[in-house]
Amino acid sequence: MSAPSASDLEDPELEATAWDLDPLVDGDGEVGVERALDEAGRRATAFAERYEGKVASFDGDQLVEAMRELGALSELVGRAGSYAELRFSTDTADPTRGALLQRVHERGTAIQTTLLFFELEWAALEDERADELLSADGLDFCRHHLRTERRYRDHLLSQPEERVLAEKALTGRSAWGRLFAEVTSAIKVELDGEPEPASLEIALARLHSPDREVRRTSAEAVTAALEPGLRTRAYIFNTLLHDKAVDDRLRGYPNWLAARNLSNEVSDESVQALIEAVRGRYELARRWYRLKAGLLGIERLADYDRMAAVTEDEETVPWAEARELVLDSYASFSPELADLVGQFFDGRWIDAPVRPAKRGGAFCAYTVPSVHPYVMLNYTARRRDVMTLAHELGHGVHAALARRQGVFHQGTPLTVAETASVFGETVTLGRLLERASSPSSRLSLLAESIENTIATVFRQVAMNRFEDSIHSARRDDGELPSERFGELWAESQVELLGDSVEVTEGYRSWWSYVPHFVNAPGYVYAYAYGELLALAVYRRYEEEGPDFVSAYLELLSTGGSRPPEELASIVGLDLTDPAFWDDGLALVEAQLEAAEAAARETGRLRT
Repeated sequence: MSAPSASDLEDPELEATAWDLDPLVDGDGEVGVERALDEAGRRATAFAERYEGKVASFDGDQLVEAMRELGALSELVGRAGSYAELRFSTDTADPTRGALLQRVHERGTAIQTTLLFFELEWAALEDERADELLSADGLDFCRHHLRTERRYRDHLLSQPEERVLAEKALTGRSAWGRLFAEVTSAIKVELDGEPEPASLEIALARLHSPDREVRRTSAEAVTAALEPGLRTRAYIFNTLLHDKAVDDRLRGYPNWLAARNLSNEVSDESVQALIEAVRGRYELARRWYRLKAGLLGIERLADYDRMAAVTEDEETVPWAEARELVLDSYASFSPELADLVGQFFDGRWIDAPVRPAKRGGAFCAYTVPSVHPYVMLNYTARRRDVMTLAHELGHGVHAALARRQGVFHQGTPLTVAETASVFGETVTLGRLLERASSPSSRLSLLAESIENTIATVFRQVAMNRFEDSIHSARRDDGELPSERFGELWAESQVELLGDSVEVTEGYRSWWSYVPHFVNAPGYVYAYAYGELLALAVYRRYEEEGPDFVSAYLELLSTGGSRPPEELASIVGLDLTDPAFWDDGLALVEAQLEAAEAAARETGRLRT
């Protein structure tokens, strides 16, 4: 297998796989954005004139009426915001797209501040009065949302203070986040053998090469490309870390992660239990990396070896083949899900090619229930990209099935949000394993699977430890130099990897392109939570077979209308059981044992 290059991506069908964003704005582009915001502004003003100062005197019918209007307003702003965000993500260097995004943020914030009173007045109600209103008929579309909003009551400020914070965020947190997206999207990497500088995505993809020299030189090239803007990115991190510290202090959160846990509907204690359970099993990751070193004929892996292909079996997968494979995988589980997946391809709900200045990575945007979700990829024609496609389409079918819940309940807490995506990956892996023609091919697939699990469970918890250290250090020591970020990053990685992998000096700057630290502080542990939950869900499927399908579809269709514990109970899981995380980690160990067995079958592993 050769390292990925620009020629690998010359696929006309792939290049034509681009979003059609017209449904968000009725085909009217920026005019449609402005029209939606104009209407939302007028309706928000009328809403405030009608209801401000009166929430305490509502009866049930008035609460239903008010929430329906707030839902309609969320749809209007959501359509405009989704159009601007998605358009910007495919070309972050276009100043007109950036200007539209900023305008939408500014106008959206103005609408938000007009409506702030409602959240504050609702939170201020006494529990008995709130419970009385929540028992009213007709609130199913928003009842759980209203309950969860009251959990913030101890952390809300006065209305004038909340207005100031909301408006200042435009030139604060959101502005720094946009700057980070623009500077990281502009990073170009000088790669050996390539006539033109490559995107960071292409450069990182070369770390999967079976050729160690390609991996080493590519890693060095990435480090060199990160160096020029390192101080700028460190300053962005410092600014946002302090911004969060101020926000947490003003709102009375006891620690840097408490606000994220509240939004995820989980307790600080349960999250700490997850983190400690995973840290206590770091040896599983080290065990894999020691096995991998033997498979690669290396005494000890370096950080740039972690994602190397363990066989020559890696293949280039054209876009059309990837589409059919993922469709077939979803159809093997549920024809209904396969039909939904087909709509993503046929309806131009996917943007797949790597392009200059396109945002890195992959994501699924739920947008609003009245339209449909969109999926973004940076498809580099490797088998792991097929798994990424399956993953993001899992998010997509989750969003599509939950549309019926409406704008307040379509989305789930982050801790549950990965369930369908990981499940989709696992189903697709099963189909790939069925097609595997040799022990070597099977080993390659299982290696990719265990490495994905390590990345999602163990690496994300290590990232959580890095986040914990930088938030704590910024609060205790003041502004951190980029070298200090590098030290803390290396410490978190060494704790995970132990003596199984060498953490090189160049790797110390690789924290600086990770968007989650900037865009969603505290987010990363939810990947581990969601992966272990999804593996447990898949185990239920293995045990129950076709009878499981209806419960799984019910889980996805329920969206976020119930708390995580109740959602898990739909498929027979108990998230309150302290042994739950250990059970999930046992499934990870089973994956590792399957990979070890496949390695022995190839004759490359001696017992």
